[in-house]
Amino acid sequence: MAQKKKIAVLTSGGDAQGMNAAVRAVVRTGIDMGAEVYAVYEGYQGLVEGGHGIKKLDWNSVAGILHRGGTIIGTARSEEFRTYEGRKIAAYHLIQNGIDGLVVIGGDGSLTGAHIFYSDWPNLVKDLLAEGRISPETADKYPTLRIVGIVGSIDNDFYGSDMTIGADSALHRITEAIDAISSTAASHQRTFIVKVMGRNCGYLALFGALATGADWVLIPEAPPNVENWQEVLIDRLKAGTKAGRRDHIVVLAEGARDRDGNYIGSTDVQTLLEEHLGEEVRVTALGHVQRGGKPSAFDRNLATRLGHAAVKALLDPTKDPAPIVIGIRANAMLEMPLMECVEKTQEVAEAIANKDYERAISLRSTSFKEAFSTLKTMVRALPHQADPAKKRVRIAILNAGAPAAGMNTAGRTAVRLGLDMGHIMLGISNGFEGMAKNQVRELEWMSVSGWASQGGSVLGTSRKIPKSSDIYGIARTIEDNKIDALIVIGGWTGYEAVNTLLNERGNFPALNIPMVCLPASISNNLPGTEFSIGADTALNNIVEAVDKIKQSAVASRRVFVVEVMGHSCGYLALLSGLATGAERVYIHEEGITLKDLASDIDTLNRGFDAGKRLGLFIRAENANAIYTTDFICSLFEEEGRSIFDVRPAVLGHLQQGGDPSPFDRIQASRLARLCLEHVLLEVENKTTSCSFIGVESGKVIFNNMRDFDRLVDFNTQRPINQWWMKLQPIANTMALLAPTEQE
Repeated sequence: MAQKKKIAVLTSGGDAQGMNAAVRAVVRTGIDMGAEVYAVYEGYQGLVEGGHGIKKLDWNSVAGILHRGGTIIGTARSEEFRTYEGRKIAAYHLIQNGIDGLVVIGGDGSLTGAHIFYSDWPNLVKDLLAEGRISPETADKYPTLRIVGIVGSIDNDFYGSDMTIGADSALHRITEAIDAISSTAASHQRTFIVKVMGRNCGYLALFGALATGADWVLIPEAPPNVENWQEVLIDRLKAGTKAGRRDHIVVLAEGARDRDGNYIGSTDVQTLLEEHLGEEVRVTALGHVQRGGKPSAFDRNLATRLGHAAVKALLDPTKDPAPIVIGIRANAMLEMPLMECVEKTQEVAEAIANKDYERAISLRSTSFKEAFSTLKTMVRALPHQADPAKKRVRIAILNAGAPAAGMNTAGRTAVRLGLDMGHIMLGISNGFEGMAKNQVRELEWMSVSGWASQGGSVLGTSRKIPKSSDIYGIARTIEDNKIDALIVIGGWTGYEAVNTLLNERGNFPALNIPMVCLPASISNNLPGTEFSIGADTALNNIVEAVDKIKQSAVASRRVFVVEVMGHSCGYLALLSGLATGAERVYIHEEGITLKDLASDIDTLNRGFDAGKRLGLFIRAENANAIYTTDFICSLFEEEGRSIFDVRPAVLGHLQQGGDPSPFDRIQASRLARLCLEHVLLEVENKTTSCSFIGVESGKVIFNNMRDFDRLVDFNTQRPINQWWMKLQPIANTMALLAPTEQE
């Protein structure tokens, strides 16, 4: 019988929310693939110390950690590992335990250490052999150490990956804090400076400012591009007060500096503002609260996917043994040369140190540069004066379909960017129903103040799809208000309504204007895009609720069947199941059979007999017309009567409510900008396309509305291409019972 492969996992450097989810994924994927998995405690220090610093883990060792912040296996900086002798001891301890594969979860410093360890390995083994600490046979068995890296860093500063573990959760902490500070600042007409992490990366400051509607941001990569930036800042804030703002928020990255490379401290900005504004200015340094707390739904799922991919790469004998790092780009897992990515990451810090800020920005992602460009307009107190010689395009915005968090953020971005370009922005109340009744008003700069963080729909929305008389009213509204283009922010109803208007153009010439749909649906059931605005917020609402539900069962032996929204689209159910560690997810795409339910009952009985105390099942609302949530609960209750009890939890409309998540705010801002630019180009070119925007595989696409029919299943109201279904096998692996319980 072949000896089992042995691999280890360690976390190193600063902790990041989601590291535990990654550790859990590494352990369970490794065991599922037939390997033995060890944890190295306290980072590289555990390798140096050996003994209890390296422990074998079983399936249940990582139970109940998915929702926990920090890292249960600890992290530390090891001075000994920095030395050759320290690495030699570390190599001995790995060989002693039979380990020849290592998953390293950490930042660029930790991954640099991993690459050095890999490079030294042949000489380390040679020296251990020469010293008589290992035999020639043992040396031959360990010619190389396979290493796969996963980036855990709240700064999101690693080259080649769109997101790193912990960044989304840190943004949650920042936006929650700034949202709270904004309300008290407005009450007292006060200015706050919020200092966030980011020594050489302004990601958290930039996207935190964009997501919260802050008035100014200072980041390392792009210092103020004028020498008298202090005067510009003062003038901007004074103009904001004059325009009607009651509060001012300045976001400052800890590594912010001026064009000469001098650090800009929060105290410096505070003194400056107090002297010139003549009011109290408060400083809030968020510090390590950004690292703390539960990981967001995004980070749990990202970490799980990365951990799963890392083990698959590590155990693949056909792959080159050179160290790689697993990242995510365009929503797909990507394997990249570890040291090449580390070097590119460190180039940013070098560029900043050399005051080459243009290069520093160029090394950041496209979304970073787009966000910075958008924010420069959004932080203005008032728009630029319109050029009288330039045509002022009249653009209308409306929300359609069910409310989705982020609709207001998208509307605010489109309005302010449009006004700053000198155009006229019109708001339509209550969706197409309001448009048919000519409920149109002109929006000004301050009309959308406060919309960035506000959930629901300030403009109002409706699910009505226009019919005959409505279409006539809509055409009249377009003519009466001289509307040149229309941006529809909404879900399935909005898309279907625009599709209806497109088909009626022959009867109503007024409908021949550029129209574009921006996806906003908590169900994430729209074609042509991987993410709809509102879906991430709904997912976080579900995960937060399920975390609380699980805690309520600590003192009992209980099974919960949680019903979530989504109609016939399984996105929310599947992704929330992955993020909460559900045993099973019931979705319409796969259906439910009596055989499935019987198997689940058998699994529950065996699990509870073995000491299990909690069972969790997620059911999409339309998973099956017969096997309802109540039916499943009754069945489980009857079959598990002497072992466990069962409770249903129908989450309902709490999934739609709440302020938008940072992800939804950022996505809404980006898509709104792109939609605005698209319709303006259409007007300029005198074309009248009807389209819907999406981002797939990292590419922004404007799909022709005439293709809507072929991209969707009308019966189920979901897209034909559902990328998230590829995650089902990972969810199944993570939810298995321990192998000993399966036998």
